Amino acid sequence: MVNVDHVSKQYGEKTALKIEQLSIPEGESFGLVGNNGAGKTTFFRALLDLIPLSEGHITINNIDVSKSEAWKQLTGAYLDEGFLIDFLKPEEFFYFVGSTRGLSPDEVDTQLEVFKPIFKNEIFGHKRFIRDLSKGNQKKVGIAAAFIGKPKLLILDEPFANLDPSSQFQLREIIKDLIEKESLTALISSHDLTHVTEVCQRIVILDEGNVVKDIRTEKHTLTELEAFFKAI
Repeated sequence: MVNVDHVSKQYGEKTALKIEQLSIPEGESFGLVGNNGAGKTTFFRALLDLIPLSEGHITINNIDVSKSEAWKQLTGAYLDEGFLIDFLKPEEFFYFVGSTRGLSPDEVDTQLEVFKPIFKNEIFGHKRFIRDLSKGNQKKVGIAAAFIGKPKLLILDEPFANLDPSSQFQLREIIKDLIEKESLTALISSHDLTHVTEVCQRIVILDEGNVVKDIRTEKHTLTELEAFFKAI
C-alpha cells in the first residue's frame, strides 16, 4: 500500500528524514514512534505531498504522491489544526468532507455515529465554529473527519494528544475497531507507547530521521520500547 524508496528531506545542512526502504502492506496497522524532532511529522507530511522530498519517491497504491493526486481518494488523514476549516461549524465541516467523498449528509451522519461517545455532546448542536472549540475537541473533529468516506489508508499524527484520559481510551477502541472492521491500512504516530502498542501490529522507531528499529507487536513490545527510550 505504501512504499518508500531512498527518501531524504534536507533543511539546509540538516537531514530531517532519511529512509532507504520502507514498505507498509495493505491492511497493516503501523505505528511510528520517536522523540521530538525524530522525523515523524516530516515523514507524514512528505507522504501526503505537503512538503517536497530532497530525494527519493513515496508511492501509495503504486501512485507516486508527487506526480498524481489519485491517491487522495484512498486516503484519510489528520495531522494538525491546519487540516480543519475553522470558520465552519463541526456539522458543516463534516458535510463538506462528505461531499468530497460523494456522500449525502445522512450518510455522513451514519458514519459519525461511532464517534458519538468521544464527542460527549460537546461537538454537535452548539452553533460554535471549530475555531471556538477546545484543542481536544478540534482534534476529535479532525480525526472523525479523516474516517469519513471509509478510506483505505488512514494517517493520524499524535491522535491521543490533548485528549482527556477517558477520550483517549474511547478513541483507541474506536480506532482499533474501525481498522479491523474496514481492513484499513493505518499509520499512526504517538508519544504514548501504551496506546500505540495496543493499536498497531508493527512499530517503527525513528531517530534523527532514520529507522532504527522495526518490530512486530508482541507481548513484550511495550517493555522493549520503554527500555529503548530509557537508554537514549
